[in-house]
Formats: sequence, structure tokens, C-alpha cells
Amino acid sequence: MKVALVHDWLTGIRGGEKVLEVFCELFPHAHLYTLLHNKGSVLDTIENMDIRTSFVQNLPLRKSKYRYYLPLFPSAIEKFDLREYDVVLSSSHCVAKGVITGSNTLHVCYCFTPMRYIWDMYDQYFAGERSGAITRFSVSFVLDYLRKWDVDSSQRVDNFVAISKYVAKRIKRYYDRESDIIFPPVDSSYFNPVSSDEGFYLMVSPLAPNKRVDIGINAFNKLGLHLKVIGSGQEEKKLRKMAGKNVELMGWQSDETVRNHYAACKALIFPGEDDFGIVPLEAQACGKPVIAYGKGGALETIVPLEGNKIDIKSEKGESDKATGIFFYEQTPESLVQAVTRFEDVKGLFNCQVIRKNAESFDRVIFKDKIRNYIEQKYSEFKETSFK
Repeated sequence: MKVALVHDWLTGIRGGEKVLEVFCELFPHAHLYTLLHNKGSVLDTIENMDIRTSFVQNLPLRKSKYRYYLPLFPSAIEKFDLREYDVVLSSSHCVAKGVITGSNTLHVCYCFTPMRYIWDMYDQYFAGERSGAITRFSVSFVLDYLRKWDVDSSQRVDNFVAISKYVAKRIKRYYDRESDIIFPPVDSSYFNPVSSDEGFYLMVSPLAPNKRVDIGINAFNKLGLHLKVIGSGQEEKKLRKMAGKNVELMGWQSDETVRNHYAACKALIFPGEDDFGIVPLEAQACGKPVIAYGKGGALETIVPLEGNKIDIKSEKGESDKATGIFFYEQTPESLVQAVTRFEDVKGLFNCQVIRKNAESFDRVIFKDKIRNYIEQKYSEFKETSFK
């Protein structure tokens, strides 16, 4: 079968690009369509594909300011001609799922989330000091159009695959579509579980508004404990001004450096509400517990240590499968309480137990599930088409 892959944009390596890498391994001869491609910014497996870009690739300042072209993205994605393909596999958190295909083409969308910019996180991206008055006015002006397009274009997808139960509910809420669930992968083989730590807590995150790195920094300013933050993004300048002497913003780091810091930390701090969250699983693959905001995808990847007891004998039974601790209010104060509790009960966590949880999301398992899913849906699609 002739396959096309569609991905929103290729500008860096995050969880979505690690999923796309698996798709490229499964379909190495596929054509890869994307709004824009900053050469050298993604994994070699992706860079080596036959990449085909939209007119956004030729717009000024597109390397760093491409998000400002959001109102043009629907038109750009619709201009791709995908009628010659048997299967289109889109990986979408923005507009990739809106491609137009022929009646003889099966379109499967692996959906990271319905477009958060225009639904439930509009204020985090565009309100107040995060953007100027002109930007806010412009986005507000086109918001109704984008929402209508997002819903209408969702009907072009034959089968939605959600990355979590949390995202499946969002797909149902905004698109009124059912979806299957296949969890994204973590490459467990790349990480080694260790039981030692070097006395610091760790955050690994883009410095973006929705990741709520500010909560982590404010909490550790109060705690006075050592926090390292790996990541870069539009919030970096603001966050550096907030950080106390005990908080170290390291900027972007290589995969190897990130892995070494997972292995050396006390625990990972994860204060954002994520749709799934690969980072908590990577930390768990190193045997490290996660202190996370108890909402979103974290509920599906972290086994919490419940209760308020701190006596090891009392909590031993409930700690047999525990891989982290949740806090349930997205505030620095709530995170401070969770970290304080962790300091009391950290001896309850078992490195190998935590690692085993991560292995259930392994890359090999994901690859087999996606391959089998595409083959099954394509077989069903052909049977229906020829009736």
C-alpha cells in the first residue's frame, strides 16, 4: 500500500517527533507532508524521509515565528494533494488531521490533542503579558473561524487514535468522534534504572506557558531545595528572573545529558497538565519517582502513593506498585506540600518497580500496536469500499 505521513511541523524534537520517528521506521518509503521543516532540527530517521512542505516554508520569519501564521495553517494543509495514496497517517496536535484525501484513501489520525491554542488554553498562550494587543486582537478575530474549521475538518478522518483516555474525551467533546487509544512510546532500552541520587530535583520541559514551569520554580524558591530545569522556550527570560539561587536553569541539553540527569535526580517534578507526558515515563524508565499534578495524562502513566501516612511499615502494602506522588491543586503551595511529603516517604519507592511501569509503554509495544492497527483498519476499509 502507498502511504503518506502528515505532521504539523518539523522544528524540533519533542514527544510528537519521537512518535513520528516510529511511523517513519514503519513506512520508510512514505512521503512526509508538513507545514514547514527547519532542516537539521529533527531526528535523522525523519530528516532522511521524502519531506514535502507547504507554502508556509517560504514565508518570512517562519523559522522562529511560524506560530503567528496560525490563521493560514488550514489553507496550507488543505493544498496538499493526497489522492494517490492508499493510507494517510497523520500525527496531529494542530491542523495535520485536516488534510483532504480521496474517497479511496484511508485516513488514520494519531491525535495528540485537539488544537489547544483555540480551545481550552487560549488564555495561556495569548492573554495578558504573553502577547501584545495586536496579536490578541488578531487571534480573537479569527478564533471562530479556526474553531469551525477544526470541527468540520475532523469529519475527514476515518479513524481517530488518541494518545490517552484524557485526549479521547477531548476528541469526543470537541469533535463528537469516538477514538481508539494507543499510548505513545518510551524507549526503555535507552534508559537504565538506578537507585542513587545526587540530591537535586529535576524538571525537563519546554519553557512554554502551558507547562507551568513557573509553579515549580516558585515552589522550590519557598522550599530552598536544589532544582535543575532542562529546557528552553519563550518563557525562559521571565523564568530566569523568577528563579532563586537554588534553582538552576540549564537551557537546552542533549539526550545523553537529560538521561544522566534523570539517573542522578531525587525525583522528577511535573507541574503541567499534559495530554500524556513522555518525560514522566522517561524518568520512570530510570527508576525515578515523579511528583506530578494529578490531572491529564499523568493519571494514566503514574501509579500514586496514596494516603497521608509516613510510617514505612504502614505504607508498605500501598507502595508495592507506586511510581510517584500527585498534588491536586496547580499551585506552588500544593507542590510544596507534595515535595515535603516525598522527603518523608522517599524510602518507600522501589527503583525496579518504577522501571517496570515504564516498560509497559515501551517503544517496541507501541510499534507493534500501530502496525497491527493500520493493517486491520486498511483491510476493513478495502472490504467496505468494494462492497
